[in-house]
Amino acid sequence: MENFSTRSSLFLRSQSFCFGRTRLEQVAGWPRRRYRQPFTNLRAYPQQRTRLKAPMDHTFTIRPMRREDLPMVSLLDQLSFTEPWPANTFAYELTTNYSICQVAVDLSGEVLGAIIVWLVVDEAHVATIAVHPDHRQKGVGAALLANALLIAAYRGAVTSLLEVRVSNQPALKLYERFGYHIVGVRKNYYQDNQEDALLLTLPSLDKDQLINFLPPNCV
Repeated sequence: MENFSTRSSLFLRSQSFCFGRTRLEQVAGWPRRRYRQPFTNLRAYPQQRTRLKAPMDHTFTIRPMRREDLPMVSLLDQLSFTEPWPANTFAYELTTNYSICQVAVDLSGEVLGAIIVWLVVDEAHVATIAVHPDHRQKGVGAALLANALLIAAYRGAVTSLLEVRVSNQPALKLYERFGYHIVGVRKNYYQDNQEDALLLTLPSLDKDQLINFLPPNCV
């Protein structure tokens, strides 16, 4: 079982699928004009870099993923998933204008968690989210998800969707708290054991509600 970590299969990169109004096609072929430009003024969007204090006095910061983070992000991916992404996938995500790539780091710069959300027209697709096994149950995952969805909302997203293993109860409980609900099943979605994936949607990205998922003692 993957404790909280959630990920969309890379099958989506080679095959198109339809959901609602969104057609997600091969990433390299997506028309760039359909996507909004990344933030250029981070100070106007403080949610993109928020210092948080989690239980047990463990202080961490959420910030945009950087190239120098990639070795630690790749290691985190290997610790969290039975089907880790190829190392160059994360480097590619940093080059697109539709990927929201964020990390949670401690005061020493160690990566505690990471999330990538694809912004497709007005939908925020959670492509991957993972927290280091030593730092779970400390609010890192919820803060990463809330932070990334806030960024997506400011960039025009109004809904969110994701896939999660049917056996991943920790993740399902978290998504239920956010308001996601199950709308379908993708049979044999995960290639390692042919496990089904549940398709979850969050009908509305409420900024005020998302901010509530950030720890109250943000500094």
